[in-house]
Amino acid sequence: MAAYQLYRNTTLGHTLQESIEELIQCGQISPTLALKTLQSFDEAINKSLHDKVRNRIHFKAKLHTYRFCDNVWTLIMENAEFRDLHDTITADKLKIVACDGRPN
Repeated sequence: MAAYQLYRNTTLGHTLQESIEELIQCGQISPTLALKTLQSFDEAINKSLHDKVRNRIHFKAKLHTYRFCDNVWTLIMENAEFRDLHDTITADKLKIVACDGRPN
């Protein structure tokens, strides 16, 4: 199963990659095992987000630019406001990258 690698660019993903790099440098794991570990992370986080996240949030913003390339939407927005049941959060600028999460 191929999984998106978007979540490698999160705090958790960066920390995992730094730890893996350290283990490779110390000779405790091979680069092949490191790659398999990252692929497993990609699959696990994509599956977990699909299966376990049920929260809903509403937002409004002014769409500045959008792009659709290689089946990936990129939206650049301004003056975004997010609302859930309890909180409201605002952001001057927002970038959303959206990929089709359905399995092939």
